[in-house]
Amino acid sequence: MYTKILLPVVLNEECSWRKALPVAIDLCRTYGASLHILTVLPEVSMPMVGSFFPKDFSTKAHQALKEQLKKFVAEHIPEGIHVQRIVADGSPWETIIRISKDVDADLIVMAAHNKRNLVDYVLGPNSSHVVRHSHKSVMVVR
Repeated sequence: MYTKILLPVVLNEECSWRKALPVAIDLCRTYGASLHILTVLPEVSMPMVGSFFPKDFSTKAHQALKEQLKKFVAEHIPEGIHVQRIVADGSPWETIIRISKDVDADLIVMAAHNKRNLVDYVLGPNSSHVVRHSHKSVMVVR
């Protein structure tokens, strides 16, 4: 039924993957699907804000995220699951939808965020936007 599963994660926010990751792994095992783990580096869209970052900020941030994602996969993904690690720039929900098309994912597995703190205001709306705007199937894990 599923051959490619996309799992967006925020590496330093365990609530973005703690419950969704085991579901994605079980689905990969059940269907023999590959797992595509995505983390998004949010864009700094205002030039005034962007001017405060060093010129090589994006390159260094990408490299750091790639290393963190590699470590995350080594620690949390069991042997036998084919994994693709993806680091991308942009608006989180738009990037999730774009990458789901790029990898031709059958399913997007995402965590729901119920906590009322800053991360909820940054991440919470992303799940609902992906559900509303994606043409792919989306499983929101609570």
